[in-house]
Amino acid sequence: MRKLIAFDEDTLDKLKQLGRDRMATLQELADEAFADLLKKHGVPIDLRDALKKSAQPARSRQ
Repeated sequence: MRKLIAFDEDTLDKLKQLGRDRMATLQELADEAFADLLKKHGVPIDLRDALKKSAQPARSRQ
């Protein structure tokens, strides 16, 4: 699925430079950023992560 995200010129330039420095594509940088954001908020990023989270005792999930 494709979605468009708008960046101001300065941010896009910095993302492109980061991608060159890390030898990563803008897509790879976006995937990493969104995975980190979901993890930060406790949202499973894939089936394996969801199964692990559901298998934890209720107290350790909080």
